[in-house]
Amino acid sequence: MTDQAPRPEGDIPGKPTAASRTTLSHIMTGNDTNLLGTVHGGVIMKLVDDAAGAVAGRHSGGPAVTASMDEMVFLEPVRVGDLVHVRAQVNWTGRSSMEVGVRVMAERWNESTPAQQVGSAYLVFAAVDGDGKPRPVPQVIPETERDKRRYQEAQIRRTHRLARRRAIKELREKRVADGIED
Repeated sequence: MTDQAPRPEGDIPGKPTAASRTTLSHIMTGNDTNLLGTVHGGVIMKLVDDAAGAVAGRHSGGPAVTASMDEMVFLEPVRVGDLVHVRAQVNWTGRSSMEVGVRVMAERWNESTPAQQVGSAYLVFAAVDGDGKPRPVPQVIPETERDKRRYQEAQIRRTHRLARRRAIKELREKRVADGIED
């Protein structure tokens, strides 16, 4: 796509979205519950991070670390006995970072009803080398209209992340300049 940052000649060839897309499935047990008897949100968040990390590592061809979780939405409770499917794909890439979109689906393990969406999340991963320093990643090549939409939406989220970070930094600098200490 033409709206991605230009890359130097001889850089890593791009990869299509499907090259690293994955699904992680897990059956929920009593060990996963919270005080209300449903699956603890933290258990789902770990599955989300695991699936997203696998996708980021596949896409980048090596280690990638979680830099941020922009958003985690829980739409429906997950119950003991649910078979949870965590579907993840790279939505956008920068020079060393990737946004991974995750959809969480759940179905009863012993029923033939369709799975329903119970959550979604967006995470940012940074590819790192053996010393923990950022390393370049291949551009993601959106293949379908849905992939292209996700790519464009990821760019909007990135713009908002950067603007939020800049605004907070400016506020803190102003407070220090005004002699206000926290």
